[in-house]
Order: sequence, then structure tokens, then C-alpha cells
Amino acid sequence: MTRGYDKTKRAFDLTIAGLLFVLTLPIQAATGLAIRIRLGNPVLFRQTRPGLHGELFEIVKFRTMLNVDPELTRVDDTSRMTPLGHWLRATSLDELPTLWNIVRGDMSLVGPRPLLVKYLKRYSPEQARRHEVRPGLTGLAQVSGRNALSWADKFRLDVQYVDHHTFMGDLKIIRSTVGSVVKRDGISAAGEATMSEFLGTDNQMESA
Repeated sequence: MTRGYDKTKRAFDLTIAGLLFVLTLPIQAATGLAIRIRLGNPVLFRQTRPGLHGELFEIVKFRTMLNVDPELTRVDDTSRMTPLGHWLRATSLDELPTLWNIVRGDMSLVGPRPLLVKYLKRYSPEQARRHEVRPGLTGLAQVSGRNALSWADKFRLDVQYVDHHTFMGDLKIIRSTVGSVVKRDGISAAGEATMSEFLGTDNQMESA
């Protein structure tokens, strides 16, 4: 990544994410109210994720699942997912608060999606290269199949983005993202409410 590209990308991120955050405040308020009524508190989902160079930050999204409750057998994503939550994910409205992470500089509009901290020790050296750039709200993997892709394919596309990203390429990914959201492609993996856990390359191949 060249210094000029980095500055241009950051300026673009700050301008677009800041504008979208302000313009969508009425939608965010309505979404928050719906979550408060249907799911209760908290309205926001906060979780530590690894970002650029694996440095940790707190991602903020709208909550889409019920709280874990073993007595009611709500212990996995499938049992905790609600119709409202599924719709929020399908329309990507749950991601609107994440625009603030982009304004803060934790994330970019385009880049590999920030995953769980526990995955850091499960990546191969090649897969870990996905952290050489800021994580993104959308990315090459998201416009190539989203959660319908295997983990191996996702990480291959993430590293491909790291090696070949350009500003014009980012604009194409953003354009394709709009189409994917409208079509609601790849919302979840087959047989999953979201995506199966990444167990590590060797374990994932054994369980496939």
C-alpha cells in the first residue's frame, strides 16, 4: 500500500462513513426502538475484534439475537436468532452503528471483515496476512458470496485483496455490495443461522 493511497482511502472513509452515519440517524433510531421492543436491552452489540496488525478494538452493531439462556435452550446462533434479527442482517441495517468504527479509524469501508479474537491463533501464516490492512465493513469476500463461501475461500479472497487492492477496486466492491444487499445474497452458510465456527485450517478440513 502506498502512502498516497492510504491517505486517499482514509479521507474517503472518513467522508463517506461520517456522512452516512449522520444521514442514517433516523433509521438507526427506529431500528434501535424496534430492537428495544422486540428483544429488550441491550440494543447495541459490542465485541472486541482484531483490526489492523491484529490490534484489538470494540466493534459496535445492532443486536440481532436473544441473550443466551440455557434453561430455554437458547445456546447457539440458530436458537437465538429472531425474525427481526434475520431481517436486520439480510438488509445489513445491523451494520449501521459500525460506521462509527470507520469514523474512529478502527475500520475501513472496504477490507477483510473483522472476525473473532479467538481465531487469531487458528490462522495459517498466509491467512493471518488479512490483518495487514484495516478490516472493512464490506470486502472482496462479501461481494463474492458472503457467508455462503467456505472459510478457505473467504481467506483466499481476503489475502487477494491485501495484495491487489486499489482505490478503483474499492469503489467496485462498494458498488457490488449495494447489489448484494438488495439481492440479500449469502446471508448465512448452508444449514447455519450465520456462519459455522472457524476451527483452524486442519480441523476445518477434518470436519468438512
